[in-house]
Amino acid sequence: MKLYHGTNRDFDKIDLSKSKPNKDFGRGFYLSADYEQALNMAKTKVEQLEDGVPVVQTYLMDDEAWKALHVLRFESYSEAWAKFILQNRNNPIPDKPMHSYDAVIGPIADDRVGVQLWRYENRSIDLPTLVRNLQYMKGVTIQYFFGTERAINLLQRI
Repeated sequence: MKLYHGTNRDFDKIDLSKSKPNKDFGRGFYLSADYEQALNMAKTKVEQLEDGVPVVQTYLMDDEAWKALHVLRFESYSEAWAKFILQNRNNPIPDKPMHSYDAVIGPIADDRVGVQLWRYENRSIDLPTLVRNLQYMKGVTIQYFFGTERAINLLQRI
């Protein structure tokens, strides 16, 4: 499987300690199977940081390698997905993971999704309404989270 990582600076070694805390699936290395999604992320990082140039790194993950990892997979938006995202985004101790998975695969919580999550957290909508609203959104993009050295070591940069 080919996966892409969008960034504002090229680098040779993945360093999980440089990952930002309180992301969708926790502190880790995020990739996409969609090149355009990774490119858009790289452009966004350049704009936000006003630094660097858009770079898309390409990695291979052997299909058999997944079997060696503790993986959580969300096929679509669901109540379990929403609770998991909110748990990670609201982690009070960012250096301590909220879960023990090596990798997590599931829908990305982009800005459109973020608005719905905010509405839920502020009690404007309940959990079933949140999930129903998310299921009607178009353009769901799946993200791949690698949160342990064991998982990172199975990625091969090409």
